[in-house]
Amino acid sequence: MRIAFMGTPDFAVPTLDALIAAGHDIAAVYAQPPRRAGRGKALSPSPVQRRAEAAGIAVLTPASLRDPEEQARFAALRLDVAVVAAYGLILPEPILAAPRHGCLNVHGSLLPRWRGAAPVQRAILAGDAETGVCIMGMEKGLDIGPVYARRATPVDGKTAGELTAELAAIGGALMADVLDRIDRIVPEPQPDAGVTYAHKIDKQEARLDFTRPAVEVERQVRAFNPAPGAFFLFGGERIKLLAAEAVGGSGAPGEVLDEALRIACDQGAIAPRIVQRAGRAPMRPDELLRGFAIPKGAMLG
Repeated sequence: MRIAFMGTPDFAVPTLDALIAAGHDIAAVYAQPPRRAGRGKALSPSPVQRRAEAAGIAVLTPASLRDPEEQARFAALRLDVAVVAAYGLILPEPILAAPRHGCLNVHGSLLPRWRGAAPVQRAILAGDAETGVCIMGMEKGLDIGPVYARRATPVDGKTAGELTAELAAIGGALMADVLDRIDRIVPEPQPDAGVTYAHKIDKQEARLDFTRPAVEVERQVRAFNPAPGAFFLFGGERIKLLAAEAVGGSGAPGEVLDEALRIACDQGAIAPRIVQRAGRAPMRPDELLRGFAIPKGAMLG
């Protein structure tokens, strides 16, 4: 098939790899423009742009697709389908309508649950037992299109980083399978029941809330690993909590219960396993406490 691929971050790379491996005619790859990063603030291309260029595929990085000239250039590609994975730009109706089979999106949830920007983090925070990937036909509106295929996987204590990588791999394989069968698939409309929205993560949500039960605090830790990183404050310093376990214990929410940095929550306690000070490498709690005293009875917030 003649395809345009539209994606930007690491999540999208396995799908691009699957299209290349399947031998499709990739007419163009679209990615968001390079961003300034690092100490020198040099322009840095996205993971998708780097992968596409390494494979010798033309990459287009428009800042928007609302320009009629950009839309005409897209239409001139004469595509069978556009494959989209975490592209990050809104696709106007002329873009959605241009390919023969429309635009198919790799979405990291079991639609209609968790439509929107942060489905992986929201699934973890909500305590969902499973999540997955849907291949969705894109329409005007937020993740409302019909589903061509879906595949579930257990959340099972994974961090957002681990789950995102797993869903990316599932999405690439599932998209390749859908393209092989696209003329025989009858997509299913999403039901009206069970719709939830995965709103964009606000960095302040990553501040640990010890007034919640310990099981919910542990979900915060996993949902915000690797970014933006769950944290608590002590002595004016922000300490990230990268891995933790919900355990027994009681005390005032945020109270340090022992010399191992066990922290009381509304119900139970949270036992840190990996922590990180600003500008330092991740470490065990005992390593942190050797150079940064947090005594029993201290209150964290």
